[in-house]
Amino acid sequence: PYGLMSEQSLKQRLIELTGEMLEHCQPALVILACNTVSTLLLPELRARFSVPFVGVVPAVKPAALASKSRHIGVLATPATVERHYLDRLINDFAVDCRVDRIGSSELVHQAECLLMKGTLDHEVLRQELQPFIESPEMDSVVLGCTHFPLMRDALAELLPHVSLVDSGEAIARRVNMLLDGISPIEEGADHHEIYFSSKVPESDAFRKALAKIGLANAELKRVGV
Repeated sequence: PYGLMSEQSLKQRLIELTGEMLEHCQPALVILACNTVSTLLLPELRARFSVPFVGVVPAVKPAALASKSRHIGVLATPATVERHYLDRLINDFAVDCRVDRIGSSELVHQAECLLMKGTLDHEVLRQELQPFIESPEMDSVVLGCTHFPLMRDALAELLPHVSLVDSGEAIARRVNMLLDGISPIEEGADHHEIYFSSKVPESDAFRKALAKIGLANAELKRVGV
């Protein structure tokens, strides 16, 4: 989880990984599927490499637009919650809202446990979310980490009074727009490769998690960096 790393380590690591993967895969487009990376490195990566980059940032704007109570929450990693980029989003799009923030490393861990092992500690989730649970007037919560939609059902059970907002659909629309005009992959020829910068997961639970999002036959590989 990049939200747990120092900024200097993150910059060095991501520039190395991005360079290697661009050379290896030669993609038409890159999605930075991490709020922390996008808020920290998106301009620098765009300046260094010619391929289009799409970043992921906390969906403060749609959450504020949808809020009737003018009280919203942002659930993210500690790094994203503390970054000035989030302050600018709030000032630009939610200046008339009360915005409460929770920066949680433990929720990142829980999301990975769910993906790798198929398990969640619901009591830990309750403890981490307690400030939002105790805010009945809050009506929108931004899932400001790309790990968190993995736990959407569990989060919705603990926060039944809010709408959970993430940037997934907006990112998909942006990608479709940028890829418009590029020749599509031949029908039946699509192939998924997933690269890991650490040990390749081998658990059945992880394979089942991939199958749920349409990646049942993905090839898992170790990146060389």
